[in-house]
Amino acid sequence: MKINVHKHGATAQVEGIEIVNQYPTTLDTSLPAYSVGIHPWYIKEDNIEEELRLLELQLQGVNCLAIGECGLDKKANISLNIQVEVFKRQLLLAEKYKKAVILHVVSAFQEVIAIKKQLNISVPLIIHGFNKKHEVAESLWKNGFYLSFGRHLIDKESLQSTFLQVPKERLFLETDDAAEVTIAEVYQVAERLCKDIETIIEQNYRTVFNR
Repeated sequence: MKINVHKHGATAQVEGIEIVNQYPTTLDTSLPAYSVGIHPWYIKEDNIEEELRLLELQLQGVNCLAIGECGLDKKANISLNIQVEVFKRQLLLAEKYKKAVILHVVSAFQEVIAIKKQLNISVPLIIHGFNKKHEVAESLWKNGFYLSFGRHLIDKESLQSTFLQVPKERLFLETDDAAEVTIAEVYQVAERLCKDIETIIEQNYRTVFNR
């Protein structure tokens, strides 16, 4: 069973499981598995409280497996202080309702690690679309994060090397918003690197999402 832990837009007649990323104001609850969260790019400063209220209601849905994607992005046009506030509020909701969190992080990995420690977050935190150096990966997994690899795993040899070093119980695979790449193609590369990857990802999925 192939599991796509993070993607944008549902796929017709999907084989396996895909967790579809959604936003609170455009949520489709008919999907069999989804995450819902406030992305740092799309924070509306004049509507934060309302969107957080809406999010809290939505994440209690039976098919909502995670909060996200949410996180910190130093290249976004939103104040980092505001991003941190909204991010922390979502992490606290995740703790309250025992939901995993799918994270968007750009140039802010140390900040995210520090916030996890500060808030004493115990729910699983998944860095989606990981494509950074081994040192960053090691810092993340040693601090209890999961790493999800996507399209860059296909053609980036240095990332393949990092993938091999990540503890198997910390791995996920995804397609994100890459319409030109299928989860089967990502799995094909991952299987070449680790022959038991399908079983490993399935076990991680069951552990993280209680399925």
